[in-house]
Amino acid sequence: MQPEPNFTDAAREFRGKLFPGYASPFIETDPEFIERFDNFVFGEVANADDAGGSDLDDRTRLMAILAAIIGCQGELAFQAMVPAALEVGVTPVELKEIIYQSMAYLGMGRALPFLRIANDVLTARGVKLPLPGQATTEATARRAAGNDIQVELFGEQMRESWERAPEEISHIDRWLAANCFGDWYTRTGLDLQQREMITLCFLAAQGGCEPQLKAHIGANLRIGNDRVFLIKIVSQLVPYLGYPRCLNALRCIEEAADC
Repeated sequence: MQPEPNFTDAAREFRGKLFPGYASPFIETDPEFIERFDNFVFGEVANADDAGGSDLDDRTRLMAILAAIIGCQGELAFQAMVPAALEVGVTPVELKEIIYQSMAYLGMGRALPFLRIANDVLTARGVKLPLPGQATTEATARRAAGNDIQVELFGEQMRESWERAPEEISHIDRWLAANCFGDWYTRTGLDLQQREMITLCFLAAQGGCEPQLKAHIGANLRIGNDRVFLIKIVSQLVPYLGYPRCLNALRCIEEAADC
């Protein structure tokens, strides 16, 4: 018989904050695994000063983790972490806005399961759906409003960029302005810094999106999410995404910061 897991005090404390009163079934089936996992995730990563342990608030940490889990398609992990996020102050509106924005970066085929999970968790907790609306644009104004945000994030060269695109693909640039930025970034519920942070998490989690990831790292830096902050965010994602994708993201941060 294997011995009981030996959890550190730090791991017990932080896990208890996220999951009050919860005991993992893996204690019975996989005690060695859960000892190492919990001690690393809840003890080491969550508390390391150079990984944001002392100056990343739990709400920001959990928002980034949720976005990364959506990006890597971790449905079971998302189902487990949504109650933890709500426990530390992520609001139902913020939760929904993270999922809504993921539609532009993952597509409906990969984002839809997470909307269903969130609805199930919120309904089980007695949250009345639908939540209050967060839209700020009318259909006829969304492209201009979205393009203003593109300019703020990426520079004046984005002003009406569809006008300079090859004719056969100019519709994609119009959709980027109207849909990606006009439909989602103009909503209330998350501010622009939060929206760019979760976009970084979506892109880092997918892999293969390094050009877009570097562009959005540049946008993060432009609006005040500095290099140290972004490194700390990516550090918190290591247990959820693994080392290769997080190391790729860290390299992109360094390359973008050097530009």
